[in-house]
Amino acid sequence: MIDYLLLIVGFVLLIAGADYLVKGASSIAKKLKISDLIIGLTIVSIGTSAPELSVNVVASISGSAGMAFGNVVGSNIFNFLAIIGITAMMKPINLKTSLLKVEIPFAILASAALIFLAGDAIIDGTPGILSRSDGMVLLLFFAIFLYYIFLSAKKGEIKEDDAAEHGTKTYSVIISLLMIAGGLAALIYGGDVLVDSASSIARNWGMSETLIGLTIVAVGTSLPELATSVVAALRGNSDIAIGNVVGSNIFNIFFILGVSSVIKPLPVAGENIPDAVITALTTALVLLLAYRGRGQRIDKVEGLILASCYVAYTIYIILR
Repeated sequence: MIDYLLLIVGFVLLIAGADYLVKGASSIAKKLKISDLIIGLTIVSIGTSAPELSVNVVASISGSAGMAFGNVVGSNIFNFLAIIGITAMMKPINLKTSLLKVEIPFAILASAALIFLAGDAIIDGTPGILSRSDGMVLLLFFAIFLYYIFLSAKKGEIKEDDAAEHGTKTYSVIISLLMIAGGLAALIYGGDVLVDSASSIARNWGMSETLIGLTIVAVGTSLPELATSVVAALRGNSDIAIGNVVGSNIFNIFFILGVSSVIKPLPVAGENIPDAVITALTTALVLLLAYRGRGQRIDKVEGLILASCYVAYTIYIILR
């Protein structure tokens, strides 16, 4: 029972820590005269993925490679199937042309790069591993993506309203720094508690760390994205609702797995490769549904299809 309570405590610390980190960092950025657009595209976007980053860094350092890999892949599948599905069932999501032609294909590229780098066993028969050099490659792709974002913002292709909705509020410098420090502490401690308790639960149930990472941990660390997308959809802001998810998926693979494997090379089990392939397929499915003859949108029926696919995927990995 104590492990389950600690698991909940870990999730609460991760979400609260990310929230305070974003508020404190946004406040400091505002005082430094950094625009709301840049704050939204960087600090807030990264903040919603902070739980995944915290869990992966802790898991990487502690040698829980299965959980580190499963958390990212599971979060990405949950984001595209469950979050977009649930959001679309509440209110149809309209997609901009740039999202369909650049950002979503870039997310597919991220999944393809992960499959190529992690699939050594398939390509050349050697044990699968995300090495430090692989991590550097992923981080290079992330730098290219950030360059594209800033270039688009500079050209006016991304407007102020297209950035994450954050309602930046300023605090005193001391309060802001305390919020940043407290948020980081909560993320680090929460990640440590969550990884330890999830690993213990996996052992007690005879489940692999990869399965725990793909399910419980992945869903829990994706709660900030779910909350952001649902609120944005209800307010009629489709760009934020889906842009938040797409950006998070790209960040998860290129930055989080990149940092994790640079810290410590991540062994990749053969069973992880199909999950990485499914990540690419789910991204392609969203792109296909958006072009399915009803304009550039994901409607309620298509949302139901996506959510149903997530249920089917969850049953598949549990039975596997």
